[in-house]
Amino acid sequence: MGNEMRAWVNGRIVEPGEARISLLSSTLHYGFGAFEGIRCYSTGRGPAIFRLRDHVKRLTDSWHAMGMECPYSREEIAGAAKSVVRANGLDSCYIRPIIFLTGIAFDPHACETNVAVACWKWDNFFGDKPEDSGIRAVVSSIARPHVNSTLSKAKITGVYYNSFLAKGLAKKQGFDDAIMLDPNGLVGEGTAENVFIARNGAVSTPKRRGILEGITRDSVMRIAKDLGYCVSEDDITRDELYIADEVFLTGTAAEIECVAEIDCRRIGTGKIGPVAAAIRSKFRRITAGKEPGYADWLEYVNDEAEAGPASGREGSGHTGGGPA
Repeated sequence: MGNEMRAWVNGRIVEPGEARISLLSSTLHYGFGAFEGIRCYSTGRGPAIFRLRDHVKRLTDSWHAMGMECPYSREEIAGAAKSVVRANGLDSCYIRPIIFLTGIAFDPHACETNVAVACWKWDNFFGDKPEDSGIRAVVSSIARPHVNSTLSKAKITGVYYNSFLAKGLAKKQGFDDAIMLDPNGLVGEGTAENVFIARNGAVSTPKRRGILEGITRDSVMRIAKDLGYCVSEDDITRDELYIADEVFLTGTAAEIECVAEIDCRRIGTGKIGPVAAAIRSKFRRITAGKEPGYADWLEYVNDEAEAGPASGREGSGHTGGGPA
């Protein structure tokens, strides 16, 4: 990942090296922050950001769920995402908006709220490997948190220690990723992805109960339905993964990734299957701007001759209320 990129911080584009956060930050110390991951794709009309408004809504909804008020509107944050892509001259990239606190206090309302948007080149989440070979996964001994232990619908910085632990253990054991169970022992999520299975021509994914409702997950469900597959949200057990015809993961960073092996058991043919392949092919056409029926999922960075969001702040560090 590159880190020598211009970023948008509190209303203005800053040069590489200027974006800094104090050591004394309650986000750093206590994990109290919210973030998003967004993809920008190369198209025939220039760079286009995939489902930008949905990502920004989830970001501000996360902050609202944490009992906080965002000092910038959704429109300003969406404009900031476009402005960092333009400022860095990128045709495709990964975009990371984050809401974070400055000031050290064991009280989020005593700190100042800040918003930043960064971007970098990030192609294959799972590294270089043959296109259709899939990844090796393990069912983790680390479970997802109970719904009353965290805010499962918010993308909170501190909650990702759970996934980070599971991913680290999986890598040390020689796997590419981990699949995590929920507190009831049912399939929950990957470490940074949602889980799908295909069996007997039908597609299933875990219920929304305790998972982060992925935007790529939602996209894949619509694509699968449009392709004629029966799609359902179900309780999925660990052994259903083993006997599935296909297992695949979805996420902004991972996009659509086949799982070839779980717990040293080959899944299906051990490579991408026809369902995941069809969905992935459609997804790639959509993100390349070649599917008019999904045009509303793309926002073209260069279509607006805007200078970026206003540099003034609407306020900061306030409590209560919802996003603008």
